[in-house]
Amino acid sequence: MKIKSKILIIAGSDSSGGAGVQADIKTVTSLGSYAMTAITALTSQNTTGIKSIVPVSSRKISEQIEFTTKDIKPDAIKIGMLHSKDVINSVLKSLNRIKAKKIILDPVMVAKGGEKLINEPAIKILKNKFISKADLITPNIPETEVLTNSKISNIHDVISAGKYLLELGAKNVLIKGGHLNTISIQDVFINKKVTTIFKNKKINTKNSHGTGCTLSSAIATYYSCGKTLKKSCEMAIKYVNHSLRTQPNFGEGHGPVNHLNSIQIKKIFR
Repeated sequence: MKIKSKILIIAGSDSSGGAGVQADIKTVTSLGSYAMTAITALTSQNTTGIKSIVPVSSRKISEQIEFTTKDIKPDAIKIGMLHSKDVINSVLKSLNRIKAKKIILDPVMVAKGGEKLINEPAIKILKNKFISKADLITPNIPETEVLTNSKISNIHDVISAGKYLLELGAKNVLIKGGHLNTISIQDVFINKKVTTIFKNKKINTKNSHGTGCTLSSAIATYYSCGKTLKKSCEMAIKYVNHSLRTQPNFGEGHGPVNHLNSIQIKKIFR
């Protein structure tokens, strides 16, 4: 397989392999692109929850970003867990220095088990400075409620929140609708010109750890290869849905999805 593009991933590590940088690398690789990383935090976790989080210093994160991209220039950048104000400011400066393009921001705030992954000062600067830097932000419902300081109960609330995020400076927003109590999943893509609702059948499973990381990395990969943002979102949602349908059922808690669902190995191993 010929490598289609190069993606820089700026995110935290998940020792269980279901989310974070590990999920990002698997996603980018399975969709035919080349993954590079800048680790923002180390977590000790499994499917039942997080035991500990060790943050990486802002200086070391910037060093990873700038030294890596000096040699291999990325076609798109996916950003996940940014745990502090200093880290966000540092990443912003590094993105400016490397003249970053095609930035997909997944504003990771809370883990699947409910653990908080970002502090209040970081949320404030993420809201005021960072979302306007990204080409697309991909918050879920709880993250959107934090960013908009509102309560979201239905699809109309989702659209209103999306419009508010545009007023804050976001260029494009994909609000993931998995937390809504609806029969189908309704993900809303919105910018100043269009509002599109992607409707898909809800897949009832406890094994959905890392779906947000997987989705944003898939979007970044498709976008890096020349697809429009809207089309990239549509294709990435399909990829995530298939990864949920074929999930491997690992672990006792919130298990991972199947990141390898797009790969077909024709060689027979003996």
